[in-house]
Amino acid sequence: MNPRDPGLAGAAETEAEALDAGQEGEAVKAVPLRHPWRNLVAVILIVMLAVFIIDAAQREDYGWADVGKYLFDKRISAAALVTLQLTVYAMVLAIILGLLLAIMRLSPNPVLKSIAWLYIWVFRGTPVYVQLVFWGIIPLIYPDLTLGIPFMTPWISVPNSIFTNLFITAAIGLGLNEASYMSEIVRAGLLAVDAGQEEASRALAMSWGQTMRYVVVPQAMRIIVPPTGNEIISMLKTTSLVAAIPLSIDLYGVSRGISAVTFTPVPLLIVASLWYLLFTSILMVGQHFIEKRFSRGSGQRKEDRQPEPGGAPTVLLPTAIGNEAGGKG
Repeated sequence: MNPRDPGLAGAAETEAEALDAGQEGEAVKAVPLRHPWRNLVAVILIVMLAVFIIDAAQREDYGWADVGKYLFDKRISAAALVTLQLTVYAMVLAIILGLLLAIMRLSPNPVLKSIAWLYIWVFRGTPVYVQLVFWGIIPLIYPDLTLGIPFMTPWISVPNSIFTNLFITAAIGLGLNEASYMSEIVRAGLLAVDAGQEEASRALAMSWGQTMRYVVVPQAMRIIVPPTGNEIISMLKTTSLVAAIPLSIDLYGVSRGISAVTFTPVPLLIVASLWYLLFTSILMVGQHFIEKRFSRGSGQRKEDRQPEPGGAPTVLLPTAIGNEAGGKG
């Protein structure tokens, strides 16, 4: 188009004015998308849930009076404390041993890597209930703990008093099993950090400890913490399997023992379930705040860069973190 042509210039101005007038005068009316089937399914589910609750509240088999009677029983409260202690001790052992196994898996030493792989293969490939049964009979297989050269007189020999304590045996058995899972979680978190960041930290004269503390571990924690929280919750419920050792002072064991005397199995199962739900709810809240603590800064939008004069505008590339600019959000 020739800018000096008055006819074409006038037509263009008229078209632009009409377009502006249309944009200002016609407001877009947004109509929300209706979901009748989704609403119908939601109503049906709510009605079914309400019917189940009303029926359960009136059904005598649940023994709600016994539930209220034993919910805060001292024996139940003490057993709940034992369950918490088992969870804490087993997870501490699992995290420490899992970190060691993860380092061994990442080690260039083939012997260390093979030993770690063999450990994970055995403990992840067998049921935890079977493992607990095995740890329960360890004192019968190894009545004494010895140190020395095989087929020769041992240097040190002490009675196996560790595995005769059922509580310690349960904590060790649960921790050894959980360590195989924690090692893979830690290893995945460390491998998720780009190797270039470690190289950049070394270029800035940071030591290995400073690199791990300020660069690698904080980023790996974003990946390690969520599954670790799930493993803690899972461990809390797995403690009910310590009856295989046999240990019966945990929450499930005590509730089962009371129900065997009072012939009220269903109310005591509900009591134990309510305590487990209380603990898992508290752990989920704690996990939420820990995840929020380690994800600080991952959702902040980077400042837009000003394009260079005459150059192409800068494009922000998506990063590995979902909430970064351009990410999945």
